[in-house]
Amino acid sequence: MTALEKAFAEAAAAGITQQKIDIGGLRVNVARFGKGAPLLLLHGWPEFWLVWRPLMLRLGDSFELIAPDLRGCGDTGKPTPGPDASATAERHALDMFAVMDALGHDRFGVIGGDLGAYVMQAMSHRQPQRLTGTLYLCTPYPGLGHRYGQPGHLIEVWYQYFQQLPWAAQLVGSSRESCRLYFRHFLDHWSGDDPAVFGDLLEAYVDNFMKPGNIQGGFDWYLSSAPNRRRWLEGKLPPQPRIDVPSRFLWGRRDPLIAPEWSDRLGDHWSEPSIRFVDTGHYVHAEAPGIVAEEASGFFGKLINRKGAR
Repeated sequence: MTALEKAFAEAAAAGITQQKIDIGGLRVNVARFGKGAPLLLLHGWPEFWLVWRPLMLRLGDSFELIAPDLRGCGDTGKPTPGPDASATAERHALDMFAVMDALGHDRFGVIGGDLGAYVMQAMSHRQPQRLTGTLYLCTPYPGLGHRYGQPGHLIEVWYQYFQQLPWAAQLVGSSRESCRLYFRHFLDHWSGDDPAVFGDLLEAYVDNFMKPGNIQGGFDWYLSSAPNRRRWLEGKLPPQPRIDVPSRFLWGRRDPLIAPEWSDRLGDHWSEPSIRFVDTGHYVHAEAPGIVAEEASGFFGKLINRKGAR
């Protein structure tokens, strides 16, 4: 049994199920657990649904947790055999609305960070009436502006350019050793250089990325988002209306990728954002699942009760 198979077996023993949902030519793998109001969990890069297991087990008594593998990731389909520049945040957003339609959920809450946070913003602009609320974790957003590409920060974002190269996935996946070395860097470094956070799951992550198409599937996000990322660095990204969906932010004080002080412009992009800084790196949900569960229960619980009182 591989490390990934063992992790899946442990999740299944705890009651987490996985199913495939067909949406317009894409087969999406979805993990589900719990009963109650629906919460959609959107992973970042380099993640897949398994990163949510600790949070799912903490919230399952109060919510139905729905954790898909995003397009190109995990056990969700790979629409093209090579690099695909169509995996934009808007494309992912449409995928996620289709998944929730298939599950019969017209209205739901969303939790996510990193790539998932981009998708949440696209969903909030496209169909805000369907979102009960959104809980963001260490969030990239247009307000980062040119700061994200300043000289002192380039050492943290080099991978976003490397992963656009047509041979990058082949190089990273040329051996299990090279795959482990590459992804261990991001898992450990973004966790505040703490190898204990993902240590028990490292081999499961390597198993996941060694599956055919999974490295390129994740890299496709950087290929697809490159034009808009360049526009925001240049200050040329067309402005969008502020998001009115109730939004809560958790931000790691030790996040090396998205500095906590760069949250200063959230009010330019959300109507009424509220924020809490926590003692973690980039992976708030993996490093402090108890805190995220506490925040999710309080935040979404109030929104659901408020709706029920109307």
